[in-house]
Amino acid sequence: MTLALAVSAPSTARPWEDADTYWSAMNAATAALDPVFGVVNLAALSYNAHDLARRANGVPIRVASKSVRCRGVLDAVLALPGYHGVLAYTLAEALWLAETIDDVVVGYPSADRDAIARLAASPEPAARVTIMIDSVDHLDLVDAVVAPGARADIRVAIELDSSFKSRLLGHIGVWRSPVHRAEQARALAEAVVARRGFRLVGMMGYEAQVAGLGNAPKGSPLRGALVRALQRSSMAELVERRAAAVAAVNALAPLEFVNGGGTGSIEVTGADASVTEVAAGSGLFGPHLFDNYAHFTPAPAAAFALPVVRRPAPDRVTLLGGGWIASGPPGVDRLPQIVWPQGLKMVPREMAGEVQTPVTGEPATRLRLGDRVWLRHTKAGELSEHVNELHLIDADTVVGTLPTYRGEGKAFL
Repeated sequence: MTLALAVSAPSTARPWEDADTYWSAMNAATAALDPVFGVVNLAALSYNAHDLARRANGVPIRVASKSVRCRGVLDAVLALPGYHGVLAYTLAEALWLAETIDDVVVGYPSADRDAIARLAASPEPAARVTIMIDSVDHLDLVDAVVAPGARADIRVAIELDSSFKSRLLGHIGVWRSPVHRAEQARALAEAVVARRGFRLVGMMGYEAQVAGLGNAPKGSPLRGALVRALQRSSMAELVERRAAAVAAVNALAPLEFVNGGGTGSIEVTGADASVTEVAAGSGLFGPHLFDNYAHFTPAPAAAFALPVVRRPAPDRVTLLGGGWIASGPPGVDRLPQIVWPQGLKMVPREMAGEVQTPVTGEPATRLRLGDRVWLRHTKAGELSEHVNELHLIDADTVVGTLPTYRGEGKAFL
């Protein structure tokens, strides 16, 4: 099936704001399906895609594929105004996507020798795929796989560390690139420009402490205020430092793109004059991680249903599976969130399990074997690692399916 989203922004109707009606309709639409299964609501997906473009305010969005992991959805979003190119998470995945997509940047360095050899073996993938580096060692690795004289030039982007060095709290952000200062970026750029077989075309920086950190956590207003203050300080420092780094590199090799940000930081990253494009992907599916942001509220476009298979006690039922725990620091916020029937909760001593998840609450007394319970994943793309296909829901009807990466037999990471 080919998915096409409306080019113009959808109406202002937001059916998901009435949670009981929205999830009841999803349940009715999928009545003929046997869980476990995953779904994407097309109205919610369209709303999210257009809202991300609105927030970008004219700055192109490169779609982060790890937050989608479904080629049909990637293609549909890339057909919309405001979107161009993919930010992949592995080189093998990038090569696969580049069979049909002409601009794929690998967001993380690769040590996959087979994939490097395939990238270097043909001018077409070498022209479509850009690899990420943060040290000369990455260049050496490529040369060790295929010598410069035996390959097409490899497109290269430098990753700038976008973490924040707080005087009080130390390192805030993620541990990625060692290239933090403008002079470090320039030194690496000089090494790339001097090397045969490489072409420096881009830079990237991911400010995880802004893009991926909820600034309005429910029930914690003080923490939210502190996070927002930290994010303001971080962006003020980064804008100045990134501008200096970009200028230093541009003086050596005119850059095709400077990528930054993520779903949670589109506005502030896009407003940085040194950035030419922003990255986003999680906001398309709207997982519950993003319920904790003050400046935007994505629709819950993706979800999954688990069946009731046991009643171990009158006040509880047991679901099949459910232990779809998201990556990141272990905690309750990484568990799937039960969204329907409302009022159900997991059992504290068992929580979400690999093969079963017991739930309690008043609705549990009314659930029967074979009934469904609906959940949302904490992070976007990881849902697709558990199902072979995503069922597409339009209003009250399942209108088709799209295979996930897993459904196409691909497991890149």
